[in-house]
Amino acid sequence: MEATNNSELTFEQAMERLDQIVTKLENGDVPLETAIDLFQEGMKLSQLCGSKLEQVERKIELLIETEQGFQKKPFAAVNDDKGE
Repeated sequence: MEATNNSELTFEQAMERLDQIVTKLENGDVPLETAIDLFQEGMKLSQLCGSKLEQVERKIELLIETEQGFQKKPFAAVNDDKGE
């Protein structure tokens, strides 16, 4: 059931698959080799989710910085014009 390329999964798809893996492992009714394979897949999915969250965090920080810079510059220019 492992995706051929986990990097193509969305965050939501990866989390859903990770939840399925955790459920199977918690039930404890899988053979040891299967459990190891599931654990490895889960680790990869966890790393993928972490990476996607970091990317989103960087985008949000950039948007906030851009918005703050945008808001500061026009107001400074308007204030300078009024003061003259």
